[in-house]
Amino acid sequence: MPSSDKSGTYKLGGHLVRRLGYGAMQLAGKGVFGPPKDHDAAIAVLREAVANGVNHIDTSDFYGPHVTNKLIREALAPYPENLVIVTKIGARRGSDASWLPAYSPEELTQAVHDNLGNLGLDVIDVVNLRIMFDTHGPAEGSIEAPLTALAELQRKGLVRHIGLSNVTRTQIAEGRRICEIVCVQNQYNLAHRQDDALIDELARDGIAYVPFFPLGGFSPLQSSSLSGVAERLGATPMQVALAWLLRRSPNILLIPGTSSVEHLRENLAAAELELPGEVLGELDGVAKAAWA
Repeated sequence: MPSSDKSGTYKLGGHLVRRLGYGAMQLAGKGVFGPPKDHDAAIAVLREAVANGVNHIDTSDFYGPHVTNKLIREALAPYPENLVIVTKIGARRGSDASWLPAYSPEELTQAVHDNLGNLGLDVIDVVNLRIMFDTHGPAEGSIEAPLTALAELQRKGLVRHIGLSNVTRTQIAEGRRICEIVCVQNQYNLAHRQDDALIDELARDGIAYVPFFPLGGFSPLQSSSLSGVAERLGATPMQVALAWLLRRSPNILLIPGTSSVEHLRENLAAAELELPGEVLGELDGVAKAAWA
């Protein structure tokens, strides 16, 4: 199967998915903890995404916890045949909403079963192992033990494909010696570009790169250059930021999240936004300014 085609898709596990998908994190409550502010609106966003052709949804059972997966099941089951649901394990939530490592074989096994149960699935398409050596970014350290435990769950038929999240290049190389890695999910956006070289390396090997916080996360991207380009193109700054990511490399799959149908439609429209060559230099300046 080819890695990509001209219709704006890329290989993720055994499927070709549209490069602009949906991330469910924002459907949980404030701080990704507790139930949604508006349950019916959350259901509507999920259904609108699929109705508009989204066939890649990113989630985790530690969103809530146990909130977004149950919403996905309520909104979309029985699932469309072409829908790829990707989840993450390797963390748990404290009673104070903290993010804590959950790496033991027992914790990883329970996490896979919780995801299966709450999503109503017999097997999960893709499970990302979220490395928690540093909650805020990649940090070196061996991932052999937890990844070996996840690979065993794959051999048991509970997981089809495995990805990695919040990892370094060294950890990706270690992981690929243990099992096939179909995607890497790290922080990356117009202003946060430490993975530039890594993205190109993964593209050469046909591995998807899925940036989290593609719009800046809890601190949305702010740039006069970005705003100026958006105004000239008749688009929003966030649409331009998403379009830039789609232009950046064919192996980038986007999962912008929102709890609003209106914002969802705006995000999806970014797939049709053309960026003239002359604006790319301006947008490259956003990263230089952010790290100056």
